[in-house]
Amino acid sequence: MASAQQGTPDNRTAITLCVSLATLMQALDTTIANVSLPHMQGSFAAGPDQIAWVLTSYITAAAIMTPPTGYLASRFGLKQLFLVAIAGFTVASMLCGVAQSLTQIVLFRILQGAFGAALVPLSQSVLMNIYPRERQGSAMALFGLGVMAGPILGPVLGGWLTENYSWRWVFYINLPIGVLGFAGLSVFLPASRQNANEKLDWFGFASLSVAIGALQIMLDRGETLDWFSSAEIWIETIICVSAFYIFLVHTFTSERPFVRPALFRDSNFVAGTLFIAVVGLTYYASLALQPPYLQDLMNYPVITSGLVMGPRGLGTMAAMLVVGRLTGRVDTRLLLGVGLGLTAWAFYDMTGWTPAVSQGEIIAVGLVQGAGLGFLFPPLSAVALATLPPERRTEGAGIYNLSRNIGSSVGISIVNALLTTNTQVNHADISTHVTAVNRAFHNPEIAHFLSPVTGAGRAALDALITQQAQVIAYIDDYKLLMIATLAVVPLLVIFRKPRDGAVEHHVIVD
Repeated sequence: MASAQQGTPDNRTAITLCVSLATLMQALDTTIANVSLPHMQGSFAAGPDQIAWVLTSYITAAAIMTPPTGYLASRFGLKQLFLVAIAGFTVASMLCGVAQSLTQIVLFRILQGAFGAALVPLSQSVLMNIYPRERQGSAMALFGLGVMAGPILGPVLGGWLTENYSWRWVFYINLPIGVLGFAGLSVFLPASRQNANEKLDWFGFASLSVAIGALQIMLDRGETLDWFSSAEIWIETIICVSAFYIFLVHTFTSERPFVRPALFRDSNFVAGTLFIAVVGLTYYASLALQPPYLQDLMNYPVITSGLVMGPRGLGTMAAMLVVGRLTGRVDTRLLLGVGLGLTAWAFYDMTGWTPAVSQGEIIAVGLVQGAGLGFLFPPLSAVALATLPPERRTEGAGIYNLSRNIGSSVGISIVNALLTTNTQVNHADISTHVTAVNRAFHNPEIAHFLSPVTGAGRAALDALITQQAQVIAYIDDYKLLMIATLAVVPLLVIFRKPRDGAVEHHVIVD
């Protein structure tokens, strides 16, 4: 690793700018593609559950490749790994832009997630290395603002690019950012030492990766293949369970396992890891649900849907600034409780949405949900790692972020599968009440447009029933997310303060 005093002040400024560009590029991709999903769905003739693979493949790949980042940086050098990560992410982005099928874009998104996983932790390491201790806090604060700019700019920029050019440009936009970041770091970032003796538990890493990958494929393919009536789903389930069993046995019998069991003796860490998995599940699942709702059910142009989703990031940033001032003065459990309350209230309000909901209400609820996230992420990352021994905090942070990513990808798969299933169930249920003898058809105006005895009337009637079935299915999904949010409230009683008082952490969740 580079020393804390490497580089001149001019170099530090240039490195900080390049690192921020790399981080912004990765942060943008967590939200910029969401608003374009309905357009991608049309391009690839995919179903709602299938197009969600564009999101889950990226998150799953990032989840798998985040924990080994520390080993790879030590083994091959921080600068070398950073440059490979930026170049790989940029090339994968270009490949996503030229993808001609759903299979291609899913494969390219896997590559993008695998290379992008290292960008945020490496950015943090570089900034901590190049700044003296007294300026590290300011550097990380600026870095945090860069990370938070992604969720704000992502929906707006994605909507504008899709509306004026094509959804492919939400990936092409990474090219100039990636080229500038790569060129700047190549010139200004000092080379770092390599440790050829660094070891990684490859067997443990491989078995856990197989388990996570098989689980995600099972969840993504389950709805299409009718779940356990399919031999493929059974095979994927068996592989997932077997790989996870092998991982557990290896973890408890190996001298230096990929994940140290001692981490899970800390109640704060265990509760925080479970907590962040649910937070990731609810937040990213709701992000995946909203663009199709706005564009398909409410007929919003893509740029409008991006504009009404953007303020959610402003709510998060404002809440994080408030939390920064309250941390250390207010019980962390109270801050987390406020975050859960705001998030649950936002989902509760969404259960009352119909396509007639106003833009003002959508923006207001987005602000509340974003504020809830701002009250959750910073204090949760701190309390989850505060009671771990210093030498284990880096490893703990890797597992913590792994849990968040798994929760996110699983949540997106679950809500999309339920959306498809419940739409079909609701459609069948509503249809039983629509017959030619229904009294509503005695109204001449209704009979003229929705007559069940004419072809045009039946088509219009089926479209109306499908829309209402989808609205109810969305309500069911939002209700599930609200319940999941409230389900973690009991975990608040488990958290305890560190013995030596409050500990400051600079943990950024990408």
